[in-house]
Amino acid sequence: MRRTTFRALAATAAGLTLSATAVTAQAAGPSPDDDVAGADRYPAALLQAMEDDLGVEPERAVQRLEYQHTAAETQDELAKRLGDEFAGSWLDPERDRLYVATTDAAHAAAVRAAGGHVVDARYSLDQLDGWAADLAESTAESTADATAASGDVTGWHVDVTDNSLVVEVLDGGAADARAALADAGVPDAAVTVTTTAERPRVLDDVVGGNAYYTGSGARCSVGFAVTDGFITAGHCGSAGETTTEPTGTFTGSSFPGDDYAHVEVGLGSTPVGAVNDYAGGQVAVAGSTPASVGAQVCRSGSTTGWHCGTIEALDVSVSYAEGTVDGLIGTDVCAEPGDSGGSLLAGDQAQGVTSGGSGDCTSGGQTFFQPVNEILDAYGLTLVTS
Repeated sequence: MRRTTFRALAATAAGLTLSATAVTAQAAGPSPDDDVAGADRYPAALLQAMEDDLGVEPERAVQRLEYQHTAAETQDELAKRLGDEFAGSWLDPERDRLYVATTDAAHAAAVRAAGGHVVDARYSLDQLDGWAADLAESTAESTADATAASGDVTGWHVDVTDNSLVVEVLDGGAADARAALADAGVPDAAVTVTTTAERPRVLDDVVGGNAYYTGSGARCSVGFAVTDGFITAGHCGSAGETTTEPTGTFTGSSFPGDDYAHVEVGLGSTPVGAVNDYAGGQVAVAGSTPASVGAQVCRSGSTTGWHCGTIEALDVSVSYAEGTVDGLIGTDVCAEPGDSGGSLLAGDQAQGVTSGGSGDCTSGGQTFFQPVNEILDAYGLTLVTS
């Protein structure tokens, strides 16, 4: 079969993987905050993230972190000193204040002397924690012969700022929840009931396009779920290397020549026949029938999410810096570092896993994919479908 060869591809396959080495190099580089007093005590990446995500300038970030450290020591000391009358503590990060709640006003002076602000409370932390434990026991007994998802209660926690046990329930389940709390011996006055439209779910499902991390700290993306794990790009990890989120092990890997790998996950992970569309939903995978040149396809990856384009060529040979990979699917879909290994779909049919490319998702690019069926055949795997 004729091969379309790209000999001068600037981007490498490994270039689509955010390597631990690259991260370390970035973190070790010159910091723009070297003139901020105390900044050398914290990673530059941490201060940058606080500025990007929280809008906190580096100087203020250092002040806040220093205060939080001191406050943590203070609250531990006060918790021991107040004993049974301690009702919890919390921080106001905007004003650098430590609030300490107590059921006994006699402790006010000690709290203030330690730099805390006193809050009067009706219930102690021990009482609230005890009622939370009673609820947990009651819930366990009521679901002993069924799944935990059979009740209306979806979770609970102690809210020290409100001095209450917060119980979250599904819409319409508040009355039944309060009855269950009464049966568990929890005072109604100590409870705050909130509602939610859906029950929380574990996030360790193995879904195409989701991120995973290798033992070296590099991030790649899940290609497609198979019965015992998932398939991904070979340049993401070598056989025997481990992964986290989900936890697994590369049982096989090939690169260059090919660019595919198989990761077997633990019993705590559930392979799902779907791909993350990064719009709050998932696209079901129904099979792996190959699409033709000109077919419109979409790609999912943990860096840039969901992007679509067209198949431009099949059986493409790409000359990466690490070596040539043959038999790839050539597309005009964009991709960036970290998207490696992610899913390529034509409708609901799995096509390939992200190998490498050039360009980016701002200016546009070209991306190549290792065909799915070749991976399944190489390792004798079965694709999980919905």
